Amino acid sequence: MKQNKYDDKIFFEKYSQMDRSVKGLEGAGEWKTLESMLPDFKGKRVLDLGCGFGWHCQYAVEHGAKAVTGVDISEKMLAGAREKTDDSICYIQMPIEEISFDQDSFDVVISSLAFHYLESFDQIAGKVSSCLASGGDFVFSVEHPVFTAYGSQNWYYDENGNILHFPVDRYFFEGKREAEFLGEKVIKYHKTLTTYINGLIQGGFELTGVVEPQPSAHLLETVKGMEDELRRPMMLIVSAKKK
Repeated sequence: MKQNKYDDKIFFEKYSQMDRSVKGLEGAGEWKTLESMLPDFKGKRVLDLGCGFGWHCQYAVEHGAKAVTGVDISEKMLAGAREKTDDSICYIQMPIEEISFDQDSFDVVISSLAFHYLESFDQIAGKVSSCLASGGDFVFSVEHPVFTAYGSQNWYYDENGNILHFPVDRYFFEGKREAEFLGEKVIKYHKTLTTYINGLIQGGFELTGVVEPQPSAHLLETVKGMEDELRRPMMLIVSAKKK
């Protein structure tokens, strides 16, 4: 199995201290927007790709899902998920790229901030389509292509530390980027908006929503510097149905 940054002891400890790790879904700035795009889970079979600590799996269970499966490559993340969430959730340790479920295994597939770690979106869209029932829902969030394009994922500052602008370069050159996250080097894969949208359309999906979430009013009021996040798109949330 390929090496995973989230099983690195130092990185995992830093990630575990983030609001989204400690507070769960309420600690994720994009959660309210993502929640508004989720389908009704009642009686559904749900698959979460890159499930992490299992917060979205738990949400699905609490909203009536019949069966929930979470997939993640990280042993440490899944250990946390099993500790924090409902015993009925089935967790599988494997790379998302290697999933191989039977046709029509799920009614809903979700993924939160995982696909920018994968080289090919077309491959994942195809795998999701093959295991999703006709009319099933596919909802996912990724880092925004503007955010991943340059690679550094940081502002340009002047000599006094004031923000000048956010760099966007090599947008149309997809592929590996080295970014700094929580003070650690992390490998991500930049993809254009075209790749995400066409990957769904050509994979047999009908788009039902595309949103670039902004920080909530609460975050803007309570978190210092959050107003700067209105100057750059950080995330993209997409919902689709299998035809």
